[in-house]
Amino acid sequence: MSTFTHVVLVLLLILAGSIWAGGYVVIAVVAMAARRSLQPAARVEFFRALGRSYLRVGGPALALALTSGLVLLLQRGWNWHAWVALGLAVALVASLVIAVYQARHMSRLRRRLVVSPGDAQLETIVRVGGRSAAMLRGVLGVLSLGLLVLGTLIASL
Repeated sequence: MSTFTHVVLVLLLILAGSIWAGGYVVIAVVAMAARRSLQPAARVEFFRALGRSYLRVGGPALALALTSGLVLLLQRGWNWHAWVALGLAVALVASLVIAVYQARHMSRLRRRLVVSPGDAQLETIVRVGGRSAAMLRGVLGVLSLGLLVLGTLIASL
């Protein structure tokens, strides 16, 4: 691989990884502000729009980061670091697919709850689903951070 190609791949990896991780942090900050300032119905619509918008930006950024990282790893050769990175990447993508499905499901449930605010059974389902969503976001964050740390370690070896 030429030096120019290597530099371009590293630049793409850094930019795409920054967009993915930075967007993830921004969404967490926005979520805290939205909980304090928006009514439930407005919050449901806001997060539905935010999730779809971020997926259009964050999804390709994650794909670009993983692809450029994989190409760089292939140039180094496979060792246990590479296998761990691949495992984390697969787990991250699988978790993201589950998270998108879960977010869409929760949006539907929350819209139903806005229409039927006194439904205790639906409130319980939404509350439990919200906890599951928070745990899933935590898993995505840990996997993303793990890949960033491992990628930094691999690059420094």
